[in-house]
Amino acid sequence: MTMTYEEAQPRGLGRNALIAIAVVLLHVVALWALHTGLLRRAVEVIVPAALLTEFVTPPAPVVAPEPPPPTPPKPQPKTVRTPTPRPAPQPLPVTNAPPSDNAPVVPAEPPAPSNAPITAAPVATPEAPPAPPRIELPSSNAAYLQNPAPAYPAISKRMGEQGKVVLRVFISTDGQPQKIEINRSSGFERLDRQAQETVSRWKFVPGKRNGVPEAMWYLVPINFVLE
Repeated sequence: MTMTYEEAQPRGLGRNALIAIAVVLLHVVALWALHTGLLRRAVEVIVPAALLTEFVTPPAPVVAPEPPPPTPPKPQPKTVRTPTPRPAPQPLPVTNAPPSDNAPVVPAEPPAPSNAPITAAPVATPEAPPAPPRIELPSSNAAYLQNPAPAYPAISKRMGEQGKVVLRVFISTDGQPQKIEINRSSGFERLDRQAQETVSRWKFVPGKRNGVPEAMWYLVPINFVLE
């Protein structure tokens, strides 16, 4: 069954109308999407993905480090062989030939006498040691000193105290006792104190070294004896 031109004309108009309606609807949807911001969001979502795919570069290949060059072997010291010395040839023994009658005879001359005088080496004489200094000790027994004897304490007499006191006295160059120490005690404090007080008022002949007065220590004994 065939269709005439008139029958097919309305079907073609209907198709064109549908296409036009679809285009209009697409424009409307596009305007609505642009107005509401959906298209902008789609662009914002799609564009960075495209940019990322463009700018991401593959990682650089890992290059293995080159092995260090082998160290050259150390040169071994060369040993120098010293040649062993050969023994020197020994001279052949010479036989003593009998002296010739024509050989000249040289008489031996006596040594000429020397006119220089012979001087003996000086002998060093040892130096004599210096003479020891002559020391004179101080003295308190000179009559012109008029040193009084120590008084016996009355209490010591009643209690029977007696003994010998040895004092160590430092005497100046003018004969004055400057320091008095007890070298040995009598065993009684009263007798020791009485001896010190008495000797502190004494006068002495100063000691001398080679005739020159010199300050020195001197031991003074004082004996307390009950009669």
